[in-house]
Amino acid sequence: MSESANSFKKYAIIVAGGSGSRMKSDLPKQFIEIGGIPILLHTLKKFREADPSIELLLVLPESQIDFWEELCRKHADFSQNLAHQVIQGGATRFQSSLNGLNMIQGEGLVAIHDGVRPFVSTEVILRSFKTASETGTAVVSVASKDSVRISGKAVDRSTVRIIQTPQTFLLSTIKKAFQNPELPTFTDDASVAEAAGFEIHLIDGDYENIKITTPEDLLWAEVLLKKR
Repeated sequence: MSESANSFKKYAIIVAGGSGSRMKSDLPKQFIEIGGIPILLHTLKKFREADPSIELLLVLPESQIDFWEELCRKHADFSQNLAHQVIQGGATRFQSSLNGLNMIQGEGLVAIHDGVRPFVSTEVILRSFKTASETGTAVVSVASKDSVRISGKAVDRSTVRIIQTPQTFLLSTIKKAFQNPELPTFTDDASVAEAAGFEIHLIDGDYENIKITTPEDLLWAEVLLKKR
């Protein structure tokens, strides 16, 4: 596969289905503000900045859609250039990703990204699209900084990668993978593609591309925001 990423239509499916339980908040974590702006708007902006041609699709639980639209109106100055399609999510991550994929017709490249990773860099986003255009898959990862044990047994840390998002695919590849039944072993979209027989190509990510799920993550997020 040798086509340039620029020859493909590009999409980003932003999946945001959190409840806020681990954040110890009544407000779903994707709506919590950092720097006075909801996390999810920061995430959408990252993809718009990376490439204005990317079509943005946001997958949310049905019960959260009205509240999200209110937030967009409240932060109209920030969100005015972040046009996106809102899609009702499913009961699981698999079903939510599938709902997003079903809204896309034709060939192209799609990046599937956690809504609560607002610090993904432009470089990582563009690298993921480029690699997926060449190989069919591109999954962002970083090396483990810590020693690792599996069931009490030490493993070679150099062989361990911590998986992040975006996870980017040729649309025909990931749509074919999602035709298979959902399994409990599907922890992310890459695991769905791998189970369908597709090779997963890892690309270097960024340690600042954190997933905000706990109060400690929120503190770190405020620090990262001040750096930018």
